[in-house]
Amino acid sequence: MNADDRHGNPGSNGVGDRAIRRLYNLCFRMTLDAGEAAALCYEACRRAHRERPALLDGDGGDHEELHLLRIASAVLEERISPTPEVSFDLLDETLRSEATRTGEVASITDPEREFLLWELKQGCMTAVVNCLAPGERIAFVVSVVLGLPEDAASEALGIRPSALKVRLSRARKKIGDYLAPRCGHVDPRNPCHCPSRIGVALRKGFIAPPARAEVALRPHLPFEEGQRLREAVEIYRDLPDPDPPADLVRRVAEARRTGAWDPPPGASDM
Repeated sequence: MNADDRHGNPGSNGVGDRAIRRLYNLCFRMTLDAGEAAALCYEACRRAHRERPALLDGDGGDHEELHLLRIASAVLEERISPTPEVSFDLLDETLRSEATRTGEVASITDPEREFLLWELKQGCMTAVVNCLAPGERIAFVVSVVLGLPEDAASEALGIRPSALKVRLSRARKKIGDYLAPRCGHVDPRNPCHCPSRIGVALRKGFIAPPARAEVALRPHLPFEEGQRLREAVEIYRDLPDPDPPADLVRRVAEARRTGAWDPPPGASDM
């Protein structure tokens, strides 16, 4: 994907690439589940199209993007659990309670290894965010992961800048307190390094072995662990956007073309 594609040009599928990528990125970081993120993203697109179809073109400027994020934040507020479904203790138990395992990865090729390292880093960092309460979580995702400045982030969430500051401060502290003594991306002297955790993550189902075709289609991004001390939250600024499922993009494009949107679960329309 080139830079022009990432900044708002409607593709041949009729959906603004930037618009749907931003929505899916937000929903994925908020849920840690690709299927749930796709369903929430679809519902946000449905509501945006009902309000004003051009919102999904992705070329309406910052104000329309913030309005689209505001719609998505309302969907997330309605649909996700008010209490975290993941805890820092559970994350430690899943990834860090066992000794390093190397047998599972002995036969993995270099491209597959790179793929799994990125999957583990993405999954682990997103799981850390999902240990936060929803209000803190979305403040962090919008401000740090999506990179919105304070005024824009508060507008996208429909809250006062002072409220955003409080939520973001709490989120930063909790994430920093968790990652600072553990994560090798923060400090190479820390005990947890992605290459040594692949085996455990595979065995516990935290990540899945990739299909060879999927590895071949991904752009090659060399995986490097940090070699210097960093602020923990800065890791999130470097994470590549998760790719929206092709089926999600197709369904949204088809619904825009025909006007026939699937209703949300349990209702004929909203």
